[in-house]
Amino acid sequence: MTIPMMRISLWSGAAALVFLSSCGSDQTQPPDAGPATSSTRQQDAKQSPSRRRPPKPVRLDMMVIKALFGNDPAAPEVDNPITPEKVALGRMLYHEKHLSKNGDISCASCHDLANYGQDGLEVSPGTAGQKGERNSPTTWNSFRQFAQFWDYRASTVEEQSIMPVLNPIEHGLASEDEVVAKIKEKPELVAAFGKAFPGSDPVTAENFKLAIGAFERTLVTRSRFDEFLDGDSSALTNKEKLGLKTFLDVGCQTCHMSRLVGGSMQQKLGVYAPYPTEDTGRFKVTGKEPDKFWFKVPSLLNVAKTAPYNHDGKVKTLPQAVRQMAKIQLQKSLTEEQVDALVAFLGALTGPLPEDVIGQK
Repeated sequence: MTIPMMRISLWSGAAALVFLSSCGSDQTQPPDAGPATSSTRQQDAKQSPSRRRPPKPVRLDMMVIKALFGNDPAAPEVDNPITPEKVALGRMLYHEKHLSKNGDISCASCHDLANYGQDGLEVSPGTAGQKGERNSPTTWNSFRQFAQFWDYRASTVEEQSIMPVLNPIEHGLASEDEVVAKIKEKPELVAAFGKAFPGSDPVTAENFKLAIGAFERTLVTRSRFDEFLDGDSSALTNKEKLGLKTFLDVGCQTCHMSRLVGGSMQQKLGVYAPYPTEDTGRFKVTGKEPDKFWFKVPSLLNVAKTAPYNHDGKVKTLPQAVRQMAKIQLQKSLTEEQVDALVAFLGALTGPLPEDVIGQK
């Protein structure tokens, strides 16, 4: 998880709105009960904590919030019409261990849908037991992001889908031809390709990508924060609203914006202080010095369920991640109250997992 500053050149009009008051009018919030008199204050002081007035409702500027978080990132378009047959094939391929060198891992091995699309490990082991270099990101909502992988080297989930299969440390297959050959060894897969892609030669690497992509485009969660953005002011608790206000006051939305609360841009890790890592991020793809330590800003949807955090999985808890990112990305030292409120808000980004998806393999 990152909560960083972004280059001025990357700022959008929506981000600029944060400099408006985040405590402005919110017509969805109940009005203040009015000023307390000396008499009522004395009465409140004598009452037990359970009988004291509830906390004053947090006031939020919904115009700013909807501008920052109301829309999905500008994800690349792809020509991949979704059909039931294509989704069914993609689900089979996602869970197929045969498509690895030793027949022992599948996409689901590192991206367990029932575990919010990840495996809970710092880094995941591949087909020969070798460990990868980076934490496995969740596949839930991934197609909605502006790019794929921590170093954003793939534009779409279709493009991304075959790369781990061809990675020597991950699935370990040597070429697209070997992928096709492995598929043809399984009659049930060949039959499913025929249903999804009617034609003379349906089993191709390109159709593999389209099928996986079609399935992953069904992996969507919806949280209480979505309900709040869509007009239900009661969807968040007062503490969660305080966390959202703190999120804005601290500056987290500078990079973690959009309906995904992230996933819309890239950023340097360690703006004000270095992050202890030897992974140079985007630099490994481009070899360009300015790209050192740049990573994709991840979506924070379901972040309370996807520990450990950051590209290396070294940060174990959400409070730890919040404190660290505020320090090195925003040059802010947070109070315990701020951390507590932020963690409460981040918990409201968790969406229930659809049983019709996680229950099928």
